[in-house]
Amino acid sequence: MSRYTRSLVWLRRDYRLSDHRALFEACAHSGEVIPVFVIDEVLLKGFKNIRQVQFIQECLDELDARLQERGSRLLVVRGNPAHAIPEVAAKLKAQAVFLNHDYEPMAKLRDAHVERELRKTGIAFHSFKDQVIFERREILSGGGSPYKVFTPYSRAWLKALESNRAEHLKEYRPDLKKLASKDLIRDRNARFSELGFEEPTRGVSVAGGSGKCGEEAARTLLKSFSKVIANYKTDRDFPSIEGTSRLSVHFRFGTLSPRQAVRYCAKHLSEGAKTWLNELIWREFYMMILDQYPHVEKGAFKPEYDSLKWEWNRAHFKAWCEGRTGYPIVDAAMRQLNETGWMHNRLRMIVAMFLTKDLLIHWQEGEKYFAEQLLDHELSANNGGWQWSASTGCDAQPYFRVMNPVSQSERFDPQGEFIKKWVPELKHLDAKRIHWPHDEDGLFSGGTRGYVDPLVDHKEQRLKAIKMFKS
Repeated sequence: MSRYTRSLVWLRRDYRLSDHRALFEACAHSGEVIPVFVIDEVLLKGFKNIRQVQFIQECLDELDARLQERGSRLLVVRGNPAHAIPEVAAKLKAQAVFLNHDYEPMAKLRDAHVERELRKTGIAFHSFKDQVIFERREILSGGGSPYKVFTPYSRAWLKALESNRAEHLKEYRPDLKKLASKDLIRDRNARFSELGFEEPTRGVSVAGGSGKCGEEAARTLLKSFSKVIANYKTDRDFPSIEGTSRLSVHFRFGTLSPRQAVRYCAKHLSEGAKTWLNELIWREFYMMILDQYPHVEKGAFKPEYDSLKWEWNRAHFKAWCEGRTGYPIVDAAMRQLNETGWMHNRLRMIVAMFLTKDLLIHWQEGEKYFAEQLLDHELSANNGGWQWSASTGCDAQPYFRVMNPVSQSERFDPQGEFIKKWVPELKHLDAKRIHWPHDEDGLFSGGTRGYVDPLVDHKEQRLKAIKMFKS
């Protein structure tokens, strides 16, 4: 690679200074480096996930403060990246732009456009793998094609990791002395509020329960997770227990390196650590699926399921969104989502299957609602999870296996602690009644007013769902 007097590092979903591949490479091959972020006006047109915008703004503020402590700063501009990045590079006389790969269809098109525009003016473009351990076609089946089923993929993933662990888990330590002086960057930083988004309220938790944003917050969460990771395999399915890492949003926005997470698993030799590593592999599996089979963004992984005759009941969908279905565990989960922007993974499966198999509403409706509400929303994981629940995706839950929301509630919230927190109108009920506070006719009989009758009968809807897939 050539040597450059000055380079840009274009940040997109990697808001950190440590173990950062593009920043490392830029510092290794440049005299000075300027970190840049573009508020993408094209991407944000009609964007509804306010929590994510606020999280990004706080991460950028935190990163800028850390850079200023080092005598540098973050440059934030707004516009279309295809024009903004070449313009910034030309203005600051940068000879190269460094960045990390993105795998979403629109992002790949955007990056290709930016690369073409830069090369027209003689500015080099260098992109690297950073947000996953293995990408694109690095993990292939014996026949040379990308996997479509998780279990063989995970075995191949682990085998590839062990083949050269040191290289795959290498820690990229940028030479931060190469960061350009803040005196060089005189422009005022743009903010999301200029596009009509509200400024984040300091001190208010928008990080899915972590309380803070940024790289230091991710490190703190990872450290605290060490206290419970040994029990992760058993505790992760119980929403009333703090048994998960809560790091999903930090993986989403790159305030934590995936290499650091996998190295962390290697140090905690327990069944819990193995189980968490398996979840990290699921994340990469869905990212690979989106990258190699991009049609999943617009339709079913299995195209034959695009012709399924889903029902559409606007009132039922609204009740599901608002947590008024009459199924306590579903309602508690949806109310948690609406208030916090986060939902426990077991509950994501329960509510997704309830929408698709009980209410018979198209999985894309639920996928879209989650995209608007989840702080940790990631297209690949959200799409993969919804298609798994709806039985339309790769490695999907077989259509004839339909989760019973009541038995799921009894198993994973046995005392009703989670339900009582989020559905307070049921908090007077005991552990036996709270999971199904209705009489034999399906009418609410919990002893107080305020809760709703169930929208549907699960047994009947389960049979309808199976018939829909068979027809």
